Amino acid sequence: MLRTPKLSTSDNETTDLADFVSATQVAQVRAERDIAKAALSKAEVELVELAKELRVFRGLQSRLSGVPKWLTPRRSKKDSVGTICVVLSDCHFDEVVRPEEMNDVNAYDRKIAVKRLRRFFDKTVVLTREYLSGLEYDGVVLFLGGDIFSGDIHDELTETNEDTMLGSLLFLSEHIASGIAMLAEEFGKVHVPCVVGNHSRRTRKPRAKLRARDNFDWFLAHQLALMFKDDDRVTFQIPESTDAIVPVYDTTYLLTHGDQARGGQGIGGLWPPLLRMRAKKLQNYEAMGNPFDVMVCGHWHQLIQAASNGLIVNGSIKGFDEFASTMNFGFEPPQQALWVTVPRNGVVWQAPILVADRKSERW
Repeated sequence: MLRTPKLSTSDNETTDLADFVSATQVAQVRAERDIAKAALSKAEVELVELAKELRVFRGLQSRLSGVPKWLTPRRSKKDSVGTICVVLSDCHFDEVVRPEEMNDVNAYDRKIAVKRLRRFFDKTVVLTREYLSGLEYDGVVLFLGGDIFSGDIHDELTETNEDTMLGSLLFLSEHIASGIAMLAEEFGKVHVPCVVGNHSRRTRKPRAKLRARDNFDWFLAHQLALMFKDDDRVTFQIPESTDAIVPVYDTTYLLTHGDQARGGQGIGGLWPPLLRMRAKKLQNYEAMGNPFDVMVCGHWHQLIQAASNGLIVNGSIKGFDEFASTMNFGFEPPQQALWVTVPRNGVVWQAPILVADRKSERW
């Protein structure tokens, strides 16, 4: 019977093989360790970056959702202190109004809009610094009340607007940001509550769902907030609802666009529908434990400064247009609302900001 010979290795060969296997394993482990170290280092760098982004996001979120402490101080303010309140709404930016169609009483285009916007911010400073003395201002509340853009909700607007919605958005945001920066330089603090209007919505028909998020006024507000994310002087309040509650000292304002009111052409004009709207909103907010004193709105292009009646209605930057003329609405020059709020006594001074200047606008 043949026997298969056993293969044998010498002690040296066995040792060499063991050393080779051991060295290979060590090299493999070291390679895996180096890969793990590199991955860990990368993860640590990414974690640091995420932490930075989270801090920025949290800071921005706190400045988007809340009201700054300077508007609601715990201690009672002295009588010589006040806060400037102005409304910027119904600019209908990039709409075109031809003077030939208006019997030469108004004109509007992009160049005119920029001049009126600049005049709005300039006159806010002039009126409160030169025409009202004896007050030390804590800051400014700039209410953005919607309908900043002309929009595409009607075919005739889409056909005649100077630019697309996105083009309008990119162009106008820089000019509004410049005005906000000027107010911050002049008065130290600026709070910007923002609500959306009907003209800037993305859909032709109004919707209840996603009313704010599907609106270019909402997008503009967030774009402005990002532009000022590193400026602690400027804060934004951008709700995803139709309204914003804004306390200023002892006075609480409800900011809404105003398109929820119905009527306005019967006996009494705008007063009955606006007062009904205010009463309904007040009833709801009282039931929710969050009552307000004064409702601030726009939409109607008619300036009504009646804070003693709990109502301030803004005018427009655009002014009288073809639609208003055709519908026999009341003529009103382009103007915006300005007032001063003080502790305990609320609204103590109100004035219109007249923004049109036919000579400089050259029409």
